[in-house]
Order: sequence, then structure tokens, then C-alpha cells
Amino acid sequence: MEAAEGQRGRDGGSQRRSPFDVIMSQIRRKRSASDRKPLGRFLSRTSERTAIPEDAESENRGQSPGAAAPVESLRDAGWGRVCVFLQKMGKKADSSSLSLAHCDLTATDLLELASLLQFLPQLEEMDVSWNELIGGSLTALTSHLQHVGGIRTLKLCSCRLNADDVAALGEALPSLPGLEILDLSWNSSVGGALQSLLGKLQPSVRELHLVACELTAADAAALGGLVAVLPKLCVLDVSCNPRLTQEVDAGGFGQLAASLSHAVSLTVLRLQACGLRPDNLEALGASLRCLPSVRHLDLSCNRSLTGGLSRLSSHLPHMAHLESLDLHLCRLKRADLEVLIQVLPSLTALTALDVSSNKEAGGAVHQLVSVLPLTQMRRLPMSSCRLTEESFTALALVAPYLRSLDVSWCKVVGGRLPLLMDALQPSVVLELRLSSCGLTTDDLGHLADVCRRGCVSSLRVLDLSYNDSVGDAGWAALFAAGGLGSLEEADLSLRPLTSAPCSAWLPSLLGALPRMPALVRLAMQRWSAGPQEEQQLRFSMKNRNIRLDWDPDGSDWKTSSQEDSQAEE
Repeated sequence: MEAAEGQRGRDGGSQRRSPFDVIMSQIRRKRSASDRKPLGRFLSRTSERTAIPEDAESENRGQSPGAAAPVESLRDAGWGRVCVFLQKMGKKADSSSLSLAHCDLTATDLLELASLLQFLPQLEEMDVSWNELIGGSLTALTSHLQHVGGIRTLKLCSCRLNADDVAALGEALPSLPGLEILDLSWNSSVGGALQSLLGKLQPSVRELHLVACELTAADAAALGGLVAVLPKLCVLDVSCNPRLTQEVDAGGFGQLAASLSHAVSLTVLRLQACGLRPDNLEALGASLRCLPSVRHLDLSCNRSLTGGLSRLSSHLPHMAHLESLDLHLCRLKRADLEVLIQVLPSLTALTALDVSSNKEAGGAVHQLVSVLPLTQMRRLPMSSCRLTEESFTALALVAPYLRSLDVSWCKVVGGRLPLLMDALQPSVVLELRLSSCGLTTDDLGHLADVCRRGCVSSLRVLDLSYNDSVGDAGWAALFAAGGLGSLEEADLSLRPLTSAPCSAWLPSLLGALPRMPALVRLAMQRWSAGPQEEQQLRFSMKNRNIRLDWDPDGSDWKTSSQEDSQAEE
């Protein structure tokens, strides 16, 4: 949510400028010559003699008027220009996929890219996301999309697109008859301008992502009219658009909810943080009961749903293929959980249920476990749920089947971890999240025994952050045990405003690295080490190309009280 707010703030400050102003201002903001070598556009006089021709005219220069360059030669020259451009951006050339996300593209880069599309007739995927400097100049690209009519995936996330960009994209969409995935997320100015684009979408569209676009009730109404004419639409994500439901008089969300009943191919519906209220659930449920194909339903972070889940529960039994239901951070009350428990037996395909960050959920674990299809459950996160001793014991019944086990921010876990670890089945759990659980040295010693027996040999993510009460012997035992050959990410960070030396167990960690070949990220914020130890650790991480998140001072981290308040929410 903080990310959504931050993005809206950045996007909201943009003003409409003329194309000339956009290009000139972005040339001034261009990275220095040392960062981006002028390989393509600013060739030296010496390199001009051997440069790849810029176009067919230069290719034919010096030939007789009647002579034409061979088609094959022109094609090779064009591909060479593509390779040079991508090399400048630090990317490898691929004739079917063009990924330029996070490349600091400017309007001039976009012009150059557009001129190269004619040499990519086999292009199927284009991603220019997270390039905020191209906002206001998308026409330079869209006017050449007819050269890549075979594109199936187009991503333009967080590019500061304005209304003119959206309109230009809409005009170009008919030239992409095979487009299947369109992602315009994190562009706040899309809201209010979406209607100029929706009518141009082709029936081939399968996924539409509009996260944090400041969509209005009018946009919701337009979306409602669209879903009925997109027979292949299977993924619709309009998360982080609270205005969809705030403008009550416009009735936009009601129209969208009613129209969803016609989206017969819909399998994924995400409405996270859309400001949903109980009355919205009733309108939504009436359509969902007509869509047995829906497999993933995300209603999380809608805090106004408190006390209103009964409006949806009567419709859930009709969703025969529902596999994942996300209700985290919805401020569910005991009454909400009770109606959910009543309908869960009818959801026979359910494999993931998320009621985390709902304080009352901690007291309902025993009832939840008693009605869930335990042997097929893969995710049941219970972080920040105020687990009790009884509910923690009940959770151990489902632990053997879970791929992801998350009981973070539950202090009852400390001193009782063996109960959960002994329930694990070998090579089943992939994620183990135990952040801020009050773990003890004995808890980590028992986890080390579990690792040694090979019970977590498939573990990829291990989060043990904010467990400051663990002693050096516990950390040393964990890394000396082995059995973490599949581990990709590990977080051992201490709480903010704290610090402790890692000298006693650092040799065990360094000695364990050869037995963790899959490790790509290690976080150990606020652990301190001597200069020689720090140098050795950083060298080992760099040698293995492992990302090390390590700030011994922790000066850029929030205070402990801020972390605790967020966990409570």
C-alpha cells in the first residue's frame, strides 16, 4: 500500500508538456557519457567507416541507381542495429522477446527503439516498464507497432503515461490482433482516460493488469462493458484502485461486478485494496456464483469488509474450482470467520487460504483446520494473527502438507518451535517464515537437527529476522548442520535500533556457503563484524554473486515501534 501511495504521488505531479519540451528536458536528464557509451547515435568519424548502416538509403549509398541491396543484407544490418542498441542498455538481443524494464529510457531512446521495430518481425513480448522518463512521448513507439503485429505481451508499468499516451496506445491496438497480455499498472494518469483504450482491445486478450491506475467509477463501468466482449479474458487485476468504489453515485463498480457474470473464462480476479464494502461483496458474489471457473480470488487489504463477509459467503459454495482465497488484512471479526468456516467444506478444490493480519483469526485456527481439506492445503499463512498455545498446536496438524509455512509476528512460537518442526514432512516445505517469533537458542538448535535429517532439503526461503534472543550457539549450529542445499534466500536481520556481533558464528556461515549452491540473497542487517571479517564476508558474497543486504548501523531503517505498529495492523 505504501508503494501504491508513493507511486501515485510521483505520477500525480506530472504535467502535460509539448513533445518538444519532453524530449529536450529528458536529453538534459540523460545519463553521463561514462554510463551510456554513444555506440549508435553518436559514432566517431573513425567508426563511421565501419558502422552498421542506419537505413536502406545509407546501405545503397555509392551503388548505381538501378542496384538494390540484397534483402538478406538489409535484414542483417537491421539486426546489427538492434544488437548495438540493446548492448547500450546492458541487454542481450532476442528476436522474440524485448525486455527493457528499468533501463532509464528517455524519449530519444524511445525514438531509436521505434525505428528498430521493423527489424523484429518475430517479436512476441515487449516490456518497457519502470521507465518513467518516457511518459508523454509514447506516440513515438506506438506509431511503429504495426511492424510487430505478432506481439502477445505488452508491459508498460510505471512509465508515467498520460492521457495522450493512453489514447495513442488505443489507436495502435488494432495493429496487434494477437495481443494476449496488457499491463499498464502503476500509471496513475490512466484513470479517467481508460475508456479511450478499452474499446480498441482485441478479442484475443487473456490478461488485463491495471494495478494502481487511479481508476474511476466511469472506468469501472467501461470495464464492465468490456469483459462481456472478451471471451478469452482469464486474468483481471484492478488492485489498489480505491476510487472504483468511492464514487458511490456513479455506480461504476456495481456495473463492473454485474458484468463479470459474462466473463465465462475468468480464472483470476484480484481486487486488493479497492475500498470494498459489504454491499460491494453482495453485488460481486451474485456474479461469482455464475463463474465456477474462478480459481484465484483476492479481496485482501479491504479493511471496510469487517463484519460483512456474510454477504459473500452464501455465493462461495458455487465456486467449485476455487483454489486460492485471499482475505488478509480485512479486519475480519469473529462473526466473519464463523461464516467462512461454515462454507469451507464446500470448497473442495481449495489449496490456499490467507487470513493473516486479522487479529481474530488466531482464535479460530482449530475450527479452520477441522474443516479444511488438509491433505491438499499448500498455503495457510497465520502471521500477525495472535496465535494462542491451542491454535499453534492445531496449526501443527496442517503443517506436514504446507509448501509455505508463515507464523511471523506470533510470539507464542518462541520456545515451542519443535512442535511445528517435528510435524514437517521431508522435502515438502519450500518457504519457512519465522520473523519476530521470539525464538530461542534451543529453537534454532532444534531447527538445525531438522536440517541435518534432511526434512527441509527443498527449502528455498528462510526468514529468521527479528529474533534477537537467539544466542551465538544457535546460529552456529544452524549453519553447521547442513541440509540447506536448495536455499535461495535467507534473512537473519536484527530488529531496528539493535546491534550484535556475528564473529562467533560467522565462520560457520562462511563454511556452509559451499553447501548452499542455490543461495542468491542473504540479509543480515545490523549484525556487526570486525574489518577483516567484513572484508572476508563481502568477498565471499561477491565471489558467489550473492546479494548481501547488510547495514551494520541500520541508519536507514525505521524504528522498532514503527515496525511493531505495522505488524499489529
